Amino acid sequence: MTQHRPASSQPVFDGHNDLLLRLWLQDAARDPVGQFLDGTLEGHLDMLRIRQGGLAGGLFAVFVPPARYVMQGNERYDPAQHDPLAIVKAQIALLHSIEARSAGRAKICRTVTEIERCMATGVLAMVLHIEGAEALDGELSQLDSWIAAGLRSIGPMWNLPNRFGVGVTGSFPGSPDSGEGLTPEGINLVRVCNQKKLLIDLSHMNEKAFWQTAEQSRAPLVATHSNVHALCQQPRNLTAAQLKAVAESDGFVGVNFGTAFLRADGQRNGDTPLSDILRHLDGLMAALGEDRVGFGSDFDGISVPDALGDVAGLPRLVTAMAGAGYGEALIEKICWRNWLSVLKKTWGE
Repeated sequence: MTQHRPASSQPVFDGHNDLLLRLWLQDAARDPVGQFLDGTLEGHLDMLRIRQGGLAGGLFAVFVPPARYVMQGNERYDPAQHDPLAIVKAQIALLHSIEARSAGRAKICRTVTEIERCMATGVLAMVLHIEGAEALDGELSQLDSWIAAGLRSIGPMWNLPNRFGVGVTGSFPGSPDSGEGLTPEGINLVRVCNQKKLLIDLSHMNEKAFWQTAEQSRAPLVATHSNVHALCQQPRNLTAAQLKAVAESDGFVGVNFGTAFLRADGQRNGDTPLSDILRHLDGLMAALGEDRVGFGSDFDGISVPDALGDVAGLPRLVTAMAGAGYGEALIEKICWRNWLSVLKKTWGE
């Protein structure tokens, strides 16, 4: 079975979404996977809107939220039962359930060749990503089983400290220099990721961890969902020096659609024009060149501009790019070709 994409839109490969967290947070009795595949979900993503928007694939994040985050939406949640490893396993199982129940509409991809085949046949190409490695022990004993389940990308930290290092924290406006960086276990994780050809995501690393990773890693530096600090001084956005290092490594940055990471005032305000996304694309291309920039929407994890709305709004963004003078070849690079290029450089296949 194939997807039918809008004729006016490029297919899009996207660097980050939090669909699996949204599905995990829902009541299992409501069959969230079934709702995703054949119904409608709250938030930014379901299969119907994915088809409407032309989303060809992307990195699907497994994320262990803090217990207090879960309790905000479920007052019956027992924080004493908060088990990061069990949550990771449950979210990986949800991705496998999507594949198994999709009747050929979605596939977990481990190579660029598999992604290309999916794109050619209209099958949603899903890449398993870990956002925050809290569930990993110091010996990384779970890592091989996750790789066997499809893992191809990992961000060692989210915003909070863990055994691998300190994530970027702080309020707007602020600096990414928010504390100590990688621990010795974190440095080892970077080396092991290189050995196993896993993409290392920089998007939630603070500045010290970023530079330690740049020193230790042999792979292209990739921030899957980050923007330009000079244009929006969120601590999670990348400074000019960081962008220079990404460029020198032949790396990549996926622009985050979150309004708080786009707007010069850092506000979560839906009244944010699509031109703010283009402003960051232009800033990234000025620093990295047009071959190292793409999308890292953060769908289902942030508030997006009302003008975009959700994944079904991607053709409007493509139209805005064309209206701003982006040529067809450049739009194709940003929408998907650059992502596949950096994945091939990282994975080797």
